[in-house]
Amino acid sequence: MTTPSERQPRAPQPGAEALSEPLRSRWSPSVYDDAHTLTGPEIDQLLAAAQWAPSAGNSQPWILFVCERGSPNHARLVARLSRGNSGWVPRASVVFVTAAHVRTGTEADAPAYSDYALYDVGQAAAHLTLQARTMGLHTHQFAGFDHEALAVDLALPGTHLLLTGIAVGRQGDPTDVDERTAARDHKVRERRAVAEIARAGTWTEPWAVGHQ
Repeated sequence: MTTPSERQPRAPQPGAEALSEPLRSRWSPSVYDDAHTLTGPEIDQLLAAAQWAPSAGNSQPWILFVCERGSPNHARLVARLSRGNSGWVPRASVVFVTAAHVRTGTEADAPAYSDYALYDVGQAAAHLTLQARTMGLHTHQFAGFDHEALAVDLALPGTHLLLTGIAVGRQGDPTDVDERTAARDHKVRERRAVAEIARAGTWTEPWAVGHQ
């Protein structure tokens, strides 16, 4: 059995060295320690990070369902996971399921609550993710579950849209899981070149790294 210190994270990879912590060491493991738990105050810290994320006009269009391992909410989530996620998500200490406030009413043609709700929920998720890393935890975000069925299970009102899950926990021992799940944590982390994601001017003018 390997120790936590021997289970080296997959970050940083080339190109991430100049980033500050906790950005540099953030990655998304799939092997979690299924004996690890989080205290109530630790979960509160993670929720506070999401609470203080920026939003359009302080609209705060997010709801996070807390699914602690062993809780009724966790059982609801596990029952709706996709086949690919059912092997690793249940091992995480806690999973947060995010929902966005997208409509002011339940009618299909009801006005939008915020034009930027999805963007803002993404910011709340990012803040929670980085807070987790400062606490020595790892996160893995996913969308592989039956959204409609879980929304019913959670009694989500029609004004909201269920989005993603954020698994949080401590990295586990790869020998405790099947080979397929363990192999996920050995994939090389690669990203598109900055020139592919940034523009110096119009669409046809890529940003040049090292630009002066």
